[in-house]
Amino acid sequence: MLLFAMGFLLVIFQPSTGQFPKVCANTQNLLRKECCPPWDGDGSPCGELSNRGSCQNILLSQAPLGPQFPFSGVDDREDWPSVFYNRTCKCEGNFMGFNCGECKFGFSGLNCTERRLRTRRNIFQLTTAEKNKFLAYLNLAKNIPSQDYVIATGTYTQMKNGSNPMFRNINVYDLFVWMHYYASRDTLLGGSNVWRDIDFAHEAPGFLPWHRVFLLMWEREIQKITGDENFTIPYWDWRDAEDCVVCTDEYMGGRHPTNPNLLSPASFFSSWQVICTRSEEYNSQQTLCNATSEGPILRNPGNNDKSRTPRLPSSAEVEFCLSLTQYESEPMDKMANYSFRNTLEGFADPRTAISNISQSGLHNALHIYMNGSMSQVQGSANDPVFVLHHAFVDSIFERWLRRHRPMLEVYPAANAPIGHNRENYMVPFIPLYRNGEFFKSSRELGYDYEYLQEPALGSFQEFLIPYLEQARQIWTWLVGAAVIGAIITALLTGLILVCRKKRQRTSSEIQPLLIEREDYNNMCYQSNF
Repeated sequence: MLLFAMGFLLVIFQPSTGQFPKVCANTQNLLRKECCPPWDGDGSPCGELSNRGSCQNILLSQAPLGPQFPFSGVDDREDWPSVFYNRTCKCEGNFMGFNCGECKFGFSGLNCTERRLRTRRNIFQLTTAEKNKFLAYLNLAKNIPSQDYVIATGTYTQMKNGSNPMFRNINVYDLFVWMHYYASRDTLLGGSNVWRDIDFAHEAPGFLPWHRVFLLMWEREIQKITGDENFTIPYWDWRDAEDCVVCTDEYMGGRHPTNPNLLSPASFFSSWQVICTRSEEYNSQQTLCNATSEGPILRNPGNNDKSRTPRLPSSAEVEFCLSLTQYESEPMDKMANYSFRNTLEGFADPRTAISNISQSGLHNALHIYMNGSMSQVQGSANDPVFVLHHAFVDSIFERWLRRHRPMLEVYPAANAPIGHNRENYMVPFIPLYRNGEFFKSSRELGYDYEYLQEPALGSFQEFLIPYLEQARQIWTWLVGAAVIGAIITALLTGLILVCRKKRQRTSSEIQPLLIEREDYNNMCYQSNF
């Protein structure tokens, strides 16, 4: 009750960042296919009078997609967000937001010129006061309505192509639960038909950038509704953990004393209601999740299918994953081998990097281990452990980026599953973000991880790692080249000796006028090797 009261004392109504802006969720904007709201600072669309941005046509990627989705024109998420809007605000400089009223991640100040670097910390390194504040913030987000965003409760066709808007208000926490559901839901094909092999946030290259944006937006929302600009998401380092150490009433909720599938009544998370968990019901009715409450959070950690996930991930498995040099590999989905992304996501064996969808490793292992709301993809964000887990997954992604220092071109530009090419906009975010924009160091986005902030020596070692790794990969070629070089050197040395002996035998008395000494020497050295 104390944490609950703390939450409501922190209520501050400010703009938020999420999905469909309320000001654009109406017949006029949908029929015009335009979402360019005015910025409060000057009253002009996109803050154009203040040079913050302007209303422009959306430029969609024309790069070919992979074969996983064989349809066209049947899903509102195709070529996001063009089914709903084809004109949105394009912000200039460091400005961001659906009306260019905010700063890009990593910037602050009235004109968004001040650099900021915040640090995400291990939840067990927080003081009691800091931990209680984090829990209060979570509860506040669950109980305060989003001021600027709504969710869609029907498809564009069900909205009669915009003439019958179908939207609903939602609280800040559930807004993000709904976005995670919407990005991963099945395609409704009409009747009772659906297409399940589609996901705009998982099972493809965009998995890590998508969740990076998701956490950044979630973090910013908490900063706004609390007024705490220094807030960062804590992470749970689950490497080598023997059980769910955050699953206590002191942290994310303990086990119910009589029903192991529920949370302890001593935790206020036990009163939380989940949404968007009944995918089969939505599919059979050909409807979208409308954020209706569907019961309490379910969690029974460790009582999962041991044949699929025998334990939580180990440090050795994480280190092996980090050693993989390819970010992605064909076919760029859950069948990809030797792919860092697929191995970290958990569809490839964390000891061999070979795809094995009968097992769940690393990221997926944690979801399965929790054995409840977190174990079903579409509704997994209902459990607040989700943000702790994905913050740590993002830190592993960050370690890989720092170790291998990939160019942007490493992220696939074409032939990835629908929505996952480098220049595709991420579903269902408005303002718009491309996948490739978040394939870079977290420091450039304004945040770091406490356990990655190493002293200068460590940074130097981290700098050397990619070069040492490259040397290891080409070691056999280097040895081969050295052997060949030695043979060539020996042959040239022999040739030189032969030439010198011949020169000594040919005196100037034998052929004094046929050839000059300098020209003769040049004849013996035909190679510039």
